[in-house]
Amino acid sequence: MRLKDNVGIYGEQVAVTHLEHAGFVVLERNWRCDIGEIDIVALDGATVVVCEVKTRSGLGYGSGLEAVTPEKLARLYRLALRWRDEAGRAGAELRVDVIAVHRRRHGDPQIVHVRGAQ
Repeated sequence: MRLKDNVGIYGEQVAVTHLEHAGFVVLERNWRCDIGEIDIVALDGATVVVCEVKTRSGLGYGSGLEAVTPEKLARLYRLALRWRDEAGRAGAELRVDVIAVHRRRHGDPQIVHVRGAQ
């Protein structure tokens, strides 16, 4: 497994733990269809939340938040609609969140959670 893959798996687990501690209910991880992948699908109350997780071990390539472009957000909203339809949750409110996990050499990771990313 590539180092990049290990960093991504680590970040997604950190994000799941963060969401659960914030009261979210995680429904799915790494959901895929023909137009892409959703890292995490969760419920925040009755709202279906699609979470994009970006993990960085350093900031040489910028922060994780900078990696989520308007085009990426548009695709995430399309994926959210697809997931909602396929999961039988038509009409449920949708939201896209971005979680940036900055891994540190010492201590806990830094987590930035942007709710309703636009």
